Amino acid sequence: MAAKKEAYEKGPIRETLKHMSVEGYWVKPGPGYNPKYTSTVWSLILLSQLGASIADDSRIKKACKYYLDHAFSSAHSISINGTPSGTVSCLEGNMVLALTLLGCTDNRLMQTYDWMARSIIGDGVKYYAYTCGPNFACGANGKKPCAWGAVKVLLALSSIPENKRTLLMKKAIKKGVDFFFSVDPVTTKYPTRTNASPSRNWWKFGFPVFYITDLLQLTEALLSVGYGRDERLKKTIDYIKSKQDDQGRWNLDYSYAEKTWGDYGKKGKQNKWVTYRALKTLKMLST
Repeated sequence: MAAKKEAYEKGPIRETLKHMSVEGYWVKPGPGYNPKYTSTVWSLILLSQLGASIADDSRIKKACKYYLDHAFSSAHSISINGTPSGTVSCLEGNMVLALTLLGCTDNRLMQTYDWMARSIIGDGVKYYAYTCGPNFACGANGKKPCAWGAVKVLLALSSIPENKRTLLMKKAIKKGVDFFFSVDPVTTKYPTRTNASPSRNWWKFGFPVFYITDLLQLTEALLSVGYGRDERLKKTIDYIKSKQDDQGRWNLDYSYAEKTWGDYGKKGKQNKWVTYRALKTLKMLST
């Protein structure tokens, strides 16, 4: 209890919340995608990864409501600009998960979960420029399935307790699992816009984690939906363990430095945030 109280009085949670406006947004009003990485979208994602909660600070509840009031579209999706055409998987998965972790219980969240599942399996949704087809197809990735977006969506769907997942959600999760196991995950040879080699960021573990993702978050997503004992994940698990140093810690490989609120360590050095992410993920192997 003392540690929780302290988290809101100093450190990155306090640093993030002190920049929130009285209306509930960061930097400028509206759907909050820009500027990166200090506006409302990124501030809420950051707070969720720091362990903040509506139950502990009423400002967070106000911020969640403000965000949904401006980013929830008429299609029941979460959008960059508040319209159906601005729906993109990485943002939607990130925000649905962030709001859920923060303790938001707004009914619009469940509507978004439903739309997200339908968009993956192609069940009665209209596609636009970004989310342009089923199976995680994204206009920003040349209309090919986007693995970064798929990680965010699968992780978001995993946050719904198994006994509360609809048939649509279960089908969408299966689509995600099949997609990630279509190659050996450690290779990350998923479709890219220009058929280029996978981004090196896949192998760089960082904190916070925004729209860029890494093998650690991909593994967390697969473990969260029950694939911890799948042999197809073995090389990826081995890779995560190989990055642990002789003191049992992991380094910060990817950093937002001064681009977001707070200081999360120096790149290339042992890092408590990345170590926490790795240990949290590996612990799921035993559950």
